[in-house]
Amino acid sequence: MPTISNPTKIAATRGYGAEIYHSGPTSWERESLTAEIIRKTGAVLIPPYDHVDIILGQGTAGLELQSQVVVAPPKKKLDAIITPCGGGGLLSGTALSCEGTGIKVFGAEPSFEDADDGRRAYYSGDGKRIESVKTLTIADGLRTPVGKIPWSIIYERRLVAGMYAVTEAEIKAALRLVYERVKLVVEPSAVVGLAVCLFNEEFRSMVEREAGEQGWDIGVILTGGNISLDALGKLFAE
Repeated sequence: MPTISNPTKIAATRGYGAEIYHSGPTSWERESLTAEIIRKTGAVLIPPYDHVDIILGQGTAGLELQSQVVVAPPKKKLDAIITPCGGGGLLSGTALSCEGTGIKVFGAEPSFEDADDGRRAYYSGDGKRIESVKTLTIADGLRTPVGKIPWSIIYERRLVAGMYAVTEAEIKAALRLVYERVKLVVEPSAVVGLAVCLFNEEFRSMVEREAGEQGWDIGVILTGGNISLDALGKLFAE
């Protein structure tokens, strides 16, 4: 785990009985340490996002959402789904789950210190994946570049309709709303999709153009609850 990982996440991981090795914050530093551990111990790598099995597993969230909204009575339409995007496993898996359904899929990232690598690459014009990210965004679960396999689904197959980013203040506002109104314990990374729906004017204008007066029914996937009460208090005190 990176040395800058959320202390609550580190404590929880250790509490489950894991032996933790600390690395630097960048993806290449994590991968280098992982390779060394595998060489020394014979450990088996379970990738966090850049593997077909992980992507398909994450995609079941999209299937579950569709079954709850579209299939279960009373049947309703679902025009779009938006998910957080770090390594892109959840986003690409969700996109696969929606392929051929007519449901548009969007990705959401923090913009702080260029954490929005997916958005920048998506609209760069050359389609080249950004391979390195170094950011201290409060959405710590998204401090990683999009993986090769997720990118092939997100961009090369064009299964994701767009990528959007939000500021730290907008993430905090969305987080406060979820705590006060929805009564869910989630971490900042979880609410970036909701923040896009609430505050990103580019996204909102696009929906107005495409949906008209009827608007869209949008499914927002909230994922991740690694935050302590102390960290939460400090976050809102700022």
